[in-house]
Order: sequence, then C-alpha cells, then structure tokens
Amino acid sequence: MAVKVPFKRDLEFEYGVSEELSPLIRRVIAQNPSAFTFHGTGTYIIGKGEVAVVDPGPLDGAHVGALMAALKGEMVTHILITHTHHDHSPAAEPLKQLTGAKTYGFGPHGGGVSDFKIEEGGDTDFMPDVKLEDGDVILGNGWTVDAIHTPGHLSNHVCFGLREENTLFTGDHVMGWSTTVVSPPDGNMSSYMQSLEKLLGFDYHTYWPTHGPAITETKPFVEALIAHRQERMDQIRSCLGSGPMTIKDMVKRMYVDVPENLHPAAARSVYAHILHMLDTGELRADGNGDVLDLYRLV
Repeated sequence: MAVKVPFKRDLEFEYGVSEELSPLIRRVIAQNPSAFTFHGTGTYIIGKGEVAVVDPGPLDGAHVGALMAALKGEMVTHILITHTHHDHSPAAEPLKQLTGAKTYGFGPHGGGVSDFKIEEGGDTDFMPDVKLEDGDVILGNGWTVDAIHTPGHLSNHVCFGLREENTLFTGDHVMGWSTTVVSPPDGNMSSYMQSLEKLLGFDYHTYWPTHGPAITETKPFVEALIAHRQERMDQIRSCLGSGPMTIKDMVKRMYVDVPENLHPAAARSVYAHILHMLDTGELRADGNGDVLDLYRLV
C-alpha cells in the first residue's frame, strides 16, 4: 500500500500583504509561483518592534517593497537564511542595505554545477555576515531562535526554532504541500534522511515552511515523509529486480501518476536515492555512478 503523506495545499492569502499568523509571527508572500515554489516564497517576520526576517526571498523589487511596508516603524536586527536557492536568499542583500541588519546562515552555496541543475538555481553571491553552527542560539528583543542544521535539500540548509512559540521555520526541508527536491551534487539523500530523523528528536508543535501552509501534526508528518522515501527505495529495488535499468526508465515506471513535465525533478530525486544505495553497497553502476548509467542490484 502506497504511503500517504498528509499534504495540505489550502492557503488563503494576498500577495504582498503582511498577515499576522501568531503573536510573534507575520508572513508576506512573494509573487513567484511555480511548480517548485507553490504559491511563492513566504517571508516570515519574527517579533515586534525589533524583528528578524526569515528568508527574504527572490530578488524582486515589489516583494522587497512589500516587506519594507510591513516593517514600517520597526527595526530589523537579524536576517535569517534557511538556504541559498534563488527563491530564498537574494533579497537579503537589498534588505540589508535598507535596514543595516546582519545576515545569518550556515554558509555560502556549497554545490557545483551539474547536468541535473536545480531549477531555482543557487545564490552563489550570498555570504552570511554571521556563520551559524548547529545548535547556535540567536537572541532578539522578545524572541529566541535556535539554529538546527538540516542538510539534504542543500548542504547549508538550516531550520530555525522559535522558543517562545515552540514553532520551527522549516524552509524547504519539510513542506506541507509537497515533498522536497533532493538533487545532487549538493543535495544528498543520506543527509536528508538523517535530517528528517533529527527533527523527530524535537517537540515543535507547528512547522512554518517557506512555501505553503503550516504543519501542525509535526511528528506524524515527518514520519510519513521518511516512510515515503523508504518506499521510493523499495520501488527502485522492484524496478531493478527485473534487471539493470537506467534512471529515466525507472522514473517512467515509478511516477506513472506524475505529469511528464515533472519527471526531470523526479529523476533528480531517484538519482539521489540511488547514490544513497550505492553508498550502502546495495546497488552498483555499469560506470561511475552517473545519471545516464545502468544500475543493478548487488
């Protein structure tokens, strides 16, 4: 029986408008919808008066203007970056110039360029003013944030936990509307699975992803994501049980209910799973482990 991840896709909002989500959290959604960003990038504002901004979003003047309007009369003290994709971090620079706030992130974009390039691309210009480590605590006026390193989607991905409300800003690590793209070379399925397991060690009652609505049944949702990834590996084993096969052919068999225009993204995910299974010694490649190789069970 197929694993059912309890996705939530209903979201009422208005582009460019600051919406109060809780006593300490507001959100402004950028108008950059796509097959990979859902309705667009949700930029979060933490606190009142002296605030932090999480994931300023794409380099879009209208969105930066909407953020500045939402922040009128307030001081931005911290700009927090979950990771360096073009729909998350580029607006940090103009926001920094306008507010004087420092940027915080795990580090610069860590991947290279490959044939399996992630659609949003990497923001190779970003360099945090303050480089975070796993477990670092960020103190603001009336709020406290814990940095949790969650590599997988990208090697520099960080989630931010807001202690005062026991909530977690999950970036693209956990999204309520869709599974996460894990695309080599910088995306790593082994790291991603470990990072999902890591979240099970925390008791946050709400997740706020950068794309889509909040997740309130947090641990069951993460457990379903883990089971889904394990099921994908079972599907790879099933495909290869009938003989060697390429990733392209596996995708056709594994994603029969997915529109073909999304198959390239699915292929990236399958490739990430295969690299994980190569590392564990379960598979071998007729070649160097490239995306075009034939793969077989050991």
